[in-house]
Amino acid sequence: MSSSLAQLLVRWLVLAVGVALAANIVPGISCDGGGALFAVVVLLSFFNVILKPLLVLFTLPFILLTMGLGMVVINALLFLAVGRLVSGFHVAGFWPALWGALVVSITNMVLSSLTKGPPRPPRPPSPPKRDDVIDI
Repeated sequence: MSSSLAQLLVRWLVLAVGVALAANIVPGISCDGGGALFAVVVLLSFFNVILKPLLVLFTLPFILLTMGLGMVVINALLFLAVGRLVSGFHVAGFWPALWGALVVSITNMVLSSLTKGPPRPPRPPSPPKRDDVIDI
């Protein structure tokens, strides 16, 4: 299995854990089964890759004005949109979407830090290049 495919599967697994945790913790969010959870993970991944950069670009002044809190609103809106599009995944409104997005973000941050491998040792310095030409 290629490294990039393994990384994608790990990211999807971490996202699935976050969404399942949000569905169990946050009132107003529910997920009916594994098929709905899979659809949510795929759609959220797609939205994060395609829509989120566009939304960030168009709302950059708002994000800067709110010192980054606008990103939380964008995450909540994407979470709410997925709740509207996937049957079997229900998000009651903006506030449950906001709390669900926060739970997913925190879960993603914690589990991603745990799944990273040990740091690579630094490469030995390369020998200095000898340049016999003198520039004047």
